[in-house]
Amino acid sequence: MSEAHLFAIGILLAWLAGIRAYLTVFGVGLAGALGWLDLPEALQATSSPWVLGVSGALAATEFLADKIPGVDSVWDLLQTLARVPAGAFLAAAALSPDGDLGAGMLAAGGGVALVSHLLKSGSRAMLNTSPEPVSNVAASASEDVVVVGALALALAYPWVALALVLTIGFASAFVVWWIWRWIFKRRPKPAATPS
Repeated sequence: MSEAHLFAIGILLAWLAGIRAYLTVFGVGLAGALGWLDLPEALQATSSPWVLGVSGALAATEFLADKIPGVDSVWDLLQTLARVPAGAFLAAAALSPDGDLGAGMLAAGGGVALVSHLLKSGSRAMLNTSPEPVSNVAASASEDVVVVGALALALAYPWVALALVLTIGFASAFVVWWIWRWIFKRRPKPAATPS
């Protein structure tokens, strides 16, 4: 693969780690273990049985926790400590043919993962204000589908996968911004106190 393809895959993995870090690590490791993807040296650790087992168990835990309103927000808060470093590692490791992680890609991957994580957790916090759990489950399931689909697409068409994920991300950011703006416009302004 060319360095440009590896860059696209690295940024894509960082974005996906900001949404589902454990599922992303599990997917990359599984693809490497099954021979679907020739992993760079730094990413080969993800295909070890231990990493596959732990990331698979944590992905299953996250799958369940993310469907419960309220619990998902607490989970997202705790996962800030995992998603950003995981995104930084995955992005830098994708571009590391010799196992050395570059500081520039670590920073870029961490930044990309932080943006996608904040977008995910912010939109989910908004959804938790609604009294019904259906929207929460639908949002969580759509995140699962996006991560699995983007990982599968990244194996064959990394630039297409990156473009789709970024388009979905920008569209989601616009929708969140629009809803917040609409909510705060509708708030009554405090009455002025007579002097």
